[in-house]
Amino acid sequence: MGGWVFMMAEDTTTNNLRENAAGPRKASGDSGSVEQHSLQDQIAADKYLESKKASRSKGLGIRLVSIVPGGTADGAT
Repeated sequence: MGGWVFMMAEDTTTNNLRENAAGPRKASGDSGSVEQHSLQDQIAADKYLESKKASRSKGLGIRLVSIVPGGTADGAT
């Protein structure tokens, strides 16, 4: 379930960036005006949040494995 929530949040961020890029930066009407953060600021915030999330994950991002040569363990064929 946790992976699903993570993917959903990632999709939401991507969708928000796409919608904001397609829409106007400023809008005004009878009830007032609205201005969103610049696209550069939004991308910088997204990169910051992703790096923060990556630094919290356990491990170093490197996996150490042992390589065992092929064949059988007892030498029989």
